[in-house]
Amino acid sequence: MSKLPMRVLSIIPPMTQLNTPYPSTAYLTGFLRARGVDAVQEDLALALVLRLFSRQGLAEIRARAETQAARQRSAVVKFFLEHFERYQATVEPVIAFLQGRDTTIAHRIGSRAFLPEGPRFASLDVYVDPDDPTGGDPLAWAFGALGTQDRARHLATLYLNDLADVLRDAVDPRFEFVRYAESLAQSQPTFDPLASALAAPPNLVDDTLRALTLEALVQHAPRVVLLSVPFPGAVYAAFRIAQAVKAHDPAIVTVLGGGFVNTELRELAEPRVFDFFDYVTLDAGERPLLALLEHLDGRRSRQRLVRTFVREPASDGQPARVRYINFVEPDIAFAEVGTPTWDGLPIDRYLSVLDMLNPMHRLWSDGRWNKLTVAHGCYWKKCSFCDISLDYISRYDGASAATLVDRIDAIIVETGQSGFHFVDEAAPPKALKALAVELLERQRAISWWGNIRFEKSFTPEVCQLLADSGCIAVSGGLEVASDRLLKLMKKGVSVEQVARVTHGFAEAGILVHAYLMYGFPTQTVQDTVDALEYVRQLFEAGCIHSGFFHRFACTVHSPVGLHPEEYGVTLKPLPPTRFARNDVGFIDPTGTDHATLGVALNKALYNYMHGIGLDEDVRAWFGGRVPRTRVPRHFIARALR
Repeated sequence: MSKLPMRVLSIIPPMTQLNTPYPSTAYLTGFLRARGVDAVQEDLALALVLRLFSRQGLAEIRARAETQAARQRSAVVKFFLEHFERYQATVEPVIAFLQGRDTTIAHRIGSRAFLPEGPRFASLDVYVDPDDPTGGDPLAWAFGALGTQDRARHLATLYLNDLADVLRDAVDPRFEFVRYAESLAQSQPTFDPLASALAAPPNLVDDTLRALTLEALVQHAPRVVLLSVPFPGAVYAAFRIAQAVKAHDPAIVTVLGGGFVNTELRELAEPRVFDFFDYVTLDAGERPLLALLEHLDGRRSRQRLVRTFVREPASDGQPARVRYINFVEPDIAFAEVGTPTWDGLPIDRYLSVLDMLNPMHRLWSDGRWNKLTVAHGCYWKKCSFCDISLDYISRYDGASAATLVDRIDAIIVETGQSGFHFVDEAAPPKALKALAVELLERQRAISWWGNIRFEKSFTPEVCQLLADSGCIAVSGGLEVASDRLLKLMKKGVSVEQVARVTHGFAEAGILVHAYLMYGFPTQTVQDTVDALEYVRQLFEAGCIHSGFFHRFACTVHSPVGLHPEEYGVTLKPLPPTRFARNDVGFIDPTGTDHATLGVALNKALYNYMHGIGLDEDVRAWFGGRVPRTRVPRHFIARALR
């Protein structure tokens, strides 16, 4: 493909992550450059946070907060105003510390006398035993005597969360560091709420984002702007950015894509979306973008666009309508998508935060990891709760270990960082084994972690091989620890198998995190109690170190959503949809009160992760009467023998 006379700017919209760039723009920019396209990228999510949480930003937040009537101010806003001078004096040192640019300030932060401590710090004010050998330090259990940097990072994160609460209470009630205004987009059948929000007078966050957008446009002078929205919490800001682009220069072509679009906008029929975006593309972006750029360059007709929504103008008395165009062409092979590039992103300005002390959650938010994919799609693609009908899971396509390590080498040279997060739905065991061998043969010293399935091909020998190659942690789905429900889920594993595989990883010194689920169709109270007993035994045996329970949500693209009768449930009717469509309610004839059970499950799990309550009857965690577990007391221990 010859070099096109246009510049393409890819933007990460707020909010995604604070500690590392979301990888979509890095992949697209690397791919487009390899094809001769003048491609650049910006992370406006990070830029927005850094602009707001600065001395000047806090002054502007204070000005907005002072316009509130005193009786309407929340406790966090009152505290902020009372201690504003301390906040303004400390905000930039805290940001520099979280960026790793000034580590010595950790001693002052850790002293608990440097930062103003708002409501988020209340969790640290616990009863102190006068005979406590730590001197009453409420964080001693987590950081001990030598954890100065981590202790300070946790306190600095609480401080940052206090400021985010101020911003939400005084400026923008939708603001969050991750789930920013997500209710405007998530499974939202109508565009009306989002349209109303976009038509409202801009607040400080909106004005700041607009200013950052205009700065990026002046700097790069793009002809095309790509906005990749991975989550519902990035949609509102993406539309605000597109709004600013169109107001600045309507001739700039705006394109919307990403995980949210691929999942929730597959039946897009709302013409108003195209007041902001000229094109909306589905699934892997490489082929649709090449087709679109050729079209914009006059070398391809509009009828030959690939997986792209456009708006047809009103004509002959008919209103404007949305049209989906898909000229079928093969996708770009995963081995040919090229190496992602972080060129243009301020990799030394990301914030390593430490808000949750769960060891796996820490990996997600602390440290600047290079995000890389081992393969496109999922090699298993059978789990009944998963969106296996969608391209990002159903189309499995890999690359050789040599190609993957070549990419790793190039990324390390560019970023200076040797930590990698493999962001696959489930990294394939055969590919991971080959990758480990290649890394060892080339004598590469990296650290890596990622998501897997706990399947039997992960033998103790393979686990040790992965550890030797740099694997530090794995996460995998145990879901509902019940062989009946695992079979119904088509998970392809049993509880015994999970025990042996996780034990192999743990013995190799690899942190093991389990994704856990409750509320799956036909799950009873008895199933839930039994599942918690399995989890207790897995913690007790040292098979898993970390976990998280989430409530099952039925989606329209999953086997449960597509064939509910096979899972014993009835779907609730959805309203007519012109915008987003994903989650769907269902009626389970078992009538189990999963919400109440979920509270007990999460309480138990929190304690298990801290080594507490592992010798207690699991019924003690539930508020009401529940049946005795049917799981033998030493089931996991026997499975390991």
